[in-house]
Amino acid sequence: MPNYRRYYLQYDYVFITVVTYNRQYILLKNINLFKQSLKRAIDRYGFEIYAIVVLDDHFHIILQLNEYRNYSNIIGSIKKYFSHNFESQIETTTSRIKRKERNIWQRRFYDHIIRDEEDLHKHMDYIHYNPIKHNYVKRAKDWQYSSFYKFVKLKFYDEDWCDFRNIKDLEFE
Repeated sequence: MPNYRRYYLQYDYVFITVVTYNRQYILLKNINLFKQSLKRAIDRYGFEIYAIVVLDDHFHIILQLNEYRNYSNIIGSIKKYFSHNFESQIETTTSRIKRKERNIWQRRFYDHIIRDEEDLHKHMDYIHYNPIKHNYVKRAKDWQYSSFYKFVKLKFYDEDWCDFRNIKDLEFE
């Protein structure tokens, strides 16, 4: 088994992807529980959610870390609270029962330390484009489970960002 190591350096932002076990479609059906899980972790660890998107089977988030830098504990807290309060009918294997796993989340998560402002913008674009990529909606503004409108209000995005429906009407010089 590989020996995974996470590096907790002095940084402000980290991009994280968390996926449900076997990509089960459970997050949107339980969005209020997911929001409670986030709120509880924020109250406990004092981080901020800079950007987020939640889909049926995974979520992407950019955490803005303050003094607490161990984002593994933050993600663990979110997953644990959600799992503990989730009413599941999913069968669990003996090995997962021994590890106190309930077949709700994949064991690991993907993380990426944001290195600079350009890197931050690329990951924000990825987050807000994700519902389009997975064919949930045709326009970023139509997905309610993301931080897109936060950035529209801040004038980082135009409300019609990534709206390619009228691309044939555009004039290219």
